[in-house]
Amino acid sequence: MIKIAVYGKGGIGKSTTISNLSVALANKGLKVMQIGCDPKADSTTNLHDGSEINTVLDLVRERKDDFKLDEMVIEGYKGILCVEAGGSTPGMGCAGRGIIAALEKLEQKGAYETYKPDVVFYDVLGDVVCGGFSMPMRAGYADKIFIITSGEYMAIHAAVNIATAIDNFKDRGYASLGGVILNKRNVKNEEEKVNEFIENIDSKLVGTLDRDEIVVVAEEDKKTVLEAFPESLMAKEYEVLADNLLKACGYKVSEGNLEKLNNKKATSDNKDESNDTKKEEAKC
Repeated sequence: MIKIAVYGKGGIGKSTTISNLSVALANKGLKVMQIGCDPKADSTTNLHDGSEINTVLDLVRERKDDFKLDEMVIEGYKGILCVEAGGSTPGMGCAGRGIIAALEKLEQKGAYETYKPDVVFYDVLGDVVCGGFSMPMRAGYADKIFIITSGEYMAIHAAVNIATAIDNFKDRGYASLGGVILNKRNVKNEEEKVNEFIENIDSKLVGTLDRDEIVVVAEEDKKTVLEAFPESLMAKEYEVLADNLLKACGYKVSEGNLEKLNNKKATSDNKDESNDTKKEEAKC
């Protein structure tokens, strides 16, 4: 099981991106679980036609522990397992504490053992990286963290804060940064700004998503791009990104199953390429 946490500024397109990644991986024969860690509880909306589902915190508030696992884990499009942590009552409580309670309840109810997902996505609001919002980073939850950003100032500002939090936790054995996803907004010098950010945090770009109106059209119909427009270029971008995320985690999909990449071979191939480059440079 691969557990991936995706962070980014509110409104940057995390939920849209993750939902499409979930479908892309489900289409490859993997069992996927998507956990929304945002008080708005809208991460999985496009995976179940916008129908309202129970949030974990609502169930806990209303019924304490008197509910079943399948009441908080709902099967959506392509069999994707949808979970919404939910949030505290407006004006009362802490949203971060809510995420902690929700994730602990999933463990207590045996969600991972019962459903045995191949891939788990945690969709986490990244405007504040403290308390419960940092929970998916902690040991035992995510294996890798990916940051979604655009070239907009506030998006990069939030991304810097997320990267700083990851770096501060590195000595505790928490999840490591797997890379950065550029979700374009077509602002001036966007790629240059994001590449500079990536260089500053010593990371890598794992994928780029172009700005495309069909994303909005699909969402208006409460669907992912891969469901509404499966043959589109945008759908292909999500499929490529899904492959890149798995590779960044050290895996690939083979006949519907996750397969560990041969890192030694990959390292050897990289060395061979490096040596060939050096030989060519020496000739010059």
